[in-house]
Amino acid sequence: MNFSENKVYLTVKDYSVSGEEFQLLIDEELELLKTHPQPSLENLGSYYESDDYISHTDGKRSLFEKLYHVVKQKALRDKISIVNANQTQKGKLLDIGAGTGDFLVTAKNSGWETLGIEPSEKAKKIALSKGISFKNDIKEIENASFDVVTMWHVLEHVPDIQQHIAELKRILKPNGLIIIAVPNYKSYDAGYYGKFWAAYDVPRHLWHFSKKAIAHLFAKEDLEVKKILPMKFDSFYVSLLSEKYKTGKMNFVNGFLIGLRSNVKAARNFEYSSHIYIIKQAKN
Repeated sequence: MNFSENKVYLTVKDYSVSGEEFQLLIDEELELLKTHPQPSLENLGSYYESDDYISHTDGKRSLFEKLYHVVKQKALRDKISIVNANQTQKGKLLDIGAGTGDFLVTAKNSGWETLGIEPSEKAKKIALSKGISFKNDIKEIENASFDVVTMWHVLEHVPDIQQHIAELKRILKPNGLIIIAVPNYKSYDAGYYGKFWAAYDVPRHLWHFSKKAIAHLFAKEDLEVKKILPMKFDSFYVSLLSEKYKTGKMNFVNGFLIGLRSNVKAARNFEYSSHIYIIKQAKN
């Protein structure tokens, strides 16, 4: 990776917790962005301490949170359908960044033997009440032990990407499947909202990916992107939140229209607000 403090793609603000500003540095060859400065591991947890960090709660306080959970139920069904369509023989599934455990509950109900990893004790406590089992760290997991490993909007939070991808390969069975979902900073809604784009979510998001970046990072570990799928609901969710950051209020009409326009444009250039990557070991 080739990042220089002279190559600043954008300066963005943490709208959720600290109000601090961060730079996004660009590796132009990889089309990969890096949050700068990245918080130390000791301080990183403090940037997640917000009731507005919705994936760490089951809260339904506002209309926005209620809508989020309605859409979440469909998203859960879609996610397990993707898993089952691409790995037809059910076995062991690991979800890294399991949050409050709803995807693992859905996977378990679909016949998978499930395990989660989740650094947030608050979220993990909720998941444990739903019967989810956990390991504390990927390093505790045996070699070649999982048929499917999922990371739904998690890779952007990982401090050392390349080391983590190597660990994913280590724990994956030879015919196993890795499923990664991440935001796409090359989408229309990202360009429209610029520094207000909610999916930058600095400094919790340490990295910001393009399709080229994902393919390159995984190829370094002899892992190959087999398929890319759109996450069409993300453009609406992210646009609504971006409206709040930009204007100070949730502008549902404009947020919906920008989300819709993003999906229409992405139908032509395949640059959706978020993508799902289906990844397998490359055949030598």
